[in-house]
Formats: sequence, C-alpha cells, structure tokens
Amino acid sequence: MEFRIELVFVPVSDVDRAKAFYAQQVGFHVDHDQTVSPELRFVQLTPDGSACSIAIGTGLVDTAPGSLKGVQMVVDDADAARAHLVGNGVDATPVQDLAWGRFTTFKDPDGNEWTLQELPERMRQ
Repeated sequence: MEFRIELVFVPVSDVDRAKAFYAQQVGFHVDHDQTVSPELRFVQLTPDGSACSIAIGTGLVDTAPGSLKGVQMVVDDADAARAHLVGNGVDATPVQDLAWGRFTTFKDPDGNEWTLQELPERMRQ
C-alpha cells in the first residue's frame, strides 16, 4: 500500500495576492484556478520537480490564514534558492548550516511559514 502526499492546503486571506506570491515570487506553476461558485474557488500550484502541490482558495479550509507551519521543501542548493527568493522580493532568512542540512525559511503574505532544506551530501545518494 502506498501513501503519497500530493496536496497541501494553505490557508490564505486573499487568494489573488497569495496566487501572485506563490507563482510570481516563489516560482510555483499555476495548475488550476477554478471558481465553482461565489463560495468556492480552488487554485492549485506546484513547485518545479515536486510531486506535491499546494491548494489555496475560498471555501477550502476552516483554518486561520497564516496558521500553516512546518512544511519543508528540499532544494539542491539552499544559497541559490534563497538568492532566487530574495531576488523576487521574498524575505528569506540567511542560510543556516546544521548537521542535518542547510536551511532557509520564508513566509507568505499571511504568515504561512516554509522551510527549504539542502540535504547533506551523505544523504543525497
């Protein structure tokens, strides 16, 4: 039996602002943007190379905007990822070197928090 995480719901207060942030500043691909009714809008975005997407919208979740914490994406190069984010106006923390990887974090306009991890060389094989 396989269990695959393929969609993470991100609670946001302004769908268009969040869509622009994730697509234009972070670089996610917009897969879908469907308004089903005035109460239901579904926007799906996917990072390049990822099997997991995020969903933002209206009527999708009842959690508070900005309450998402602890989601981690793996990148090949933490410095390059941070430079990409900062170059696109995203406030990303300086890269931190730890025994289990190199990390930078950023928040979306609502305060949802993301961590980017560059795996240590020994874990890449």
